[in-house]
Amino acid sequence: MTIVIEIAPELESQIRQAAANAGIPLAAYIVESVTERLHPTRQRQSSVKHLSKIEASLIQKINQSLSQIEWLHYRELIAKRQAETLTPDEQAELIAVSDQLEEANVKRIEYVAELAQVRKTTIPAVMKELGLRPVAHA
Repeated sequence: MTIVIEIAPELESQIRQAAANAGIPLAAYIVESVTERLHPTRQRQSSVKHLSKIEASLIQKINQSLSQIEWLHYRELIAKRQAETLTPDEQAELIAVSDQLEEANVKRIEYVAELAQVRKTTIPAVMKELGLRPVAHA
C-alpha cells in the first residue's frame, strides 16, 4: 500500500536527519515511528545496529534527495512534457533538474559503494539492507 502525505519542509528535513542519525532508510524510519506510535508498549527492535561515524555519514549522504517542493515541481514539468504543453524555458528547466537528479544518483551509488567497502560486503547487499531499489524518475 502507498500513502502520500504532505509535510512541511522543516519537518521533512528533521525526519531525514533522524533517519540518517539512526542509520536506517527514510521509509523504514517512518514506518518504525508510526508502528511505535500505534504500539507504544512494544520495545524497539534490539537488532538495530549501532553505526560508526563514517557509516552514519554515508547513509545520510545516500538518503539526500530533492525537497518535497522540488519533486512536486519536477513532476509538474514531466506532466507538461507528457501533455506536450512544455514551454522552451520549462524544457530547459526540466533538463537541468534531470541532470541534477542524474548527478545525485551517481553520487548516491558512489556512497553505496563506499559503504559496501567499509562493511566489507557487496553493493547489492548494501542496497538490499538499506531497502534501495532502482527507480525511474522520468
